[in-house]
Amino acid sequence: MIDWLRRAWRRHRSPVTAADPSPSLGKPTSPSPWVTRDWRYLTLHFAQATAQSRMSRWHPDQLLIGYTRTMLAGLLWCPAPHRIGMVGLGGGSQLRFCRRWLPEACIEAIEIDPRVIALRRKFRIPDDDARLRVIEADAAVLLPERPAAYDLLLIDGYDAEGVPPALSSVRFHAACRDALTADGVLASNLFGAGVDAHIERMRRVFGSRLRVVPEPGMSNRVVFAWRGEMPPPERLQPAFWPAHITPGWRDPLTDAFERVARALRTRRP
Repeated sequence: MIDWLRRAWRRHRSPVTAADPSPSLGKPTSPSPWVTRDWRYLTLHFAQATAQSRMSRWHPDQLLIGYTRTMLAGLLWCPAPHRIGMVGLGGGSQLRFCRRWLPEACIEAIEIDPRVIALRRKFRIPDDDARLRVIEADAAVLLPERPAAYDLLLIDGYDAEGVPPALSSVRFHAACRDALTADGVLASNLFGAGVDAHIERMRRVFGSRLRVVPEPGMSNRVVFAWRGEMPPPERLQPAFWPAHITPGWRDPLTDAFERVARALRTRRP
């Protein structure tokens, strides 16, 4: 009995690597993404020491990593988005959350690495349907083909080396801007070397329609950029924040929304 438990625990703890699907965009050159699991979490890694995404095995729709909650403050601009775009699938944290709590939204997730897509079932990402499409594509190539496509665009495109150069260029962010609807907003997670230069390239595209919100206790910064106007003052008050989300799930978003609202009240972009 003890030997059986030991074998089961080793299987339970062992890393899981992606399958080797036949990639349509050429064989990825970065190290294979891999997954660790314990009794509480499934965690996706692109680099040895970095958790790219984490899922609660018992509450898979929770947003466990702080910056993923901050990015959802894009709902201050567009409380009921009809079309959500995502650059980078990862472990699907925001996808699962949006699919549950924004039932009117159609979600399109763009992921270049077929090995990440191959892990979707492990991370309880449902099959494509009328509300969901997961596309294997290079976002730098696909987004220019998506004019005015998204009310909310969530950008978290990383590989083992960080943000790929193609996803940090002025050209890419111009395509992101053009992919937003007239009142659309994007939220981009930035981390690692070159963040300041990355933000300046975004500023060249969006000008003053940009705010940078540091993530407490982390090195991440979340950048919001938009096409239209700032959210009206009433949307920056706690009474407005998404009442349609059940309190137990809404409460973790409150701090993130307050930090973003505070950044929007300041004049400095």
